[in-house]
Amino acid sequence: MTADLAARRREFPALAAPVHGRRLAYLDSAATSLMPRAVIDAVARAAVQAPGSPNRGVHALAEAATVALDDARAVVAHGIGARPRDLVLTSGTTAAVNLVAQAWGRANVTTGDTIVVSELEHHSNLIPWQELCAERGARLAVAPVDDAGRIQLPALAARTKLVAVAHVSNVLGTIAPIAELAARVHAAGALLFVDGAQAVAHLPVDVAALGCDFYAFSAHKMYGPPGIGALWARGELLDAMAPWQTGGGMVTSVALSSAQFREPPHRFEAGTPNTPGAIGFAEATRFLAAVDRSDESRVHAALIDAITGAGGTIIGRPECAVVSFTLADIHPHDIATIADGEGVALRSGHHCAQPIHTRFGVAASARASIACYSGTDDVEQLARALARVREVFR
Repeated sequence: MTADLAARRREFPALAAPVHGRRLAYLDSAATSLMPRAVIDAVARAAVQAPGSPNRGVHALAEAATVALDDARAVVAHGIGARPRDLVLTSGTTAAVNLVAQAWGRANVTTGDTIVVSELEHHSNLIPWQELCAERGARLAVAPVDDAGRIQLPALAARTKLVAVAHVSNVLGTIAPIAELAARVHAAGALLFVDGAQAVAHLPVDVAALGCDFYAFSAHKMYGPPGIGALWARGELLDAMAPWQTGGGMVTSVALSSAQFREPPHRFEAGTPNTPGAIGFAEATRFLAAVDRSDESRVHAALIDAITGAGGTIIGRPECAVVSFTLADIHPHDIATIADGEGVALRSGHHCAQPIHTRFGVAASARASIACYSGTDDVEQLARALARVREVFR
């Protein structure tokens, strides 16, 4: 382990605590990444320095919260090359997908239209579109993936309204060519929605360069706190969208029979904002901008080698951060349980992406995923854990 990696790990308090008496090898960052001390401290400070309710008072603590929330939005927006006014703060990627499905979808999708999703989508980027199509009488088309796990976008029907894809698959670890897809989708007169939950921690994201129309992501996948995320959308799309959820904070005036709504992004943020979460989100964005991610590809390659060397069968051809696999006929839950006893945190199950497991002929898989604090010693610990799995089930 290099001195740089050792120093970085010291920034993550959760890594210091042993698991079952063993050093923790945390290989479940695709589910939730760990938080560095800077983010933890920022969230804690928010409770002391900005505990008021943003946009709802003139006293000092309310004004401090308002300033902190505005500053946080600006930092997160800058992290993806966006304007703050085009960034809606949500409770996460799932809420962002549902916001677009409801606020944009209900106004623009009707009987006979088509929405396209890919075969590898997380349920959060599938079910909202299923429900929208069922409600509006539209057709849900599926773009298949090849044996490597790459999306094969078909020729788009004349009335295709939107294509929804993951930037990085949470099961396969494949990277979608977003800029190329955006050009094809726009040529067909449709819009492109991107689920960026797995991408933001591992790839540089510039929404202008990508050329998409919507981009959603979550703080807890990129070293931030849970319960906060963002939707970026092109300004003219947000301007044309009616609010999905209504209530306090998103209005300019209210009478008993009508209400006037604020301009974007505020009209999409009903209720008291998660100010501590937003502050932590911004601190995670700063942390990510400063962290050196150059070693991730080397650790990822070592992870692939270790799993295949242990007799595992990898699903697809992973390119980034994630490796999902099966091991003989051993149930993934058993793999993860034994690995946990060896201090290795893995995910097991269908990872909220059942259709792609069906595509590859398996009901479930084990998944190892890395982050900036992952090293080859984690991979070696996983290899020993998998050897233990084989020993138990031989």
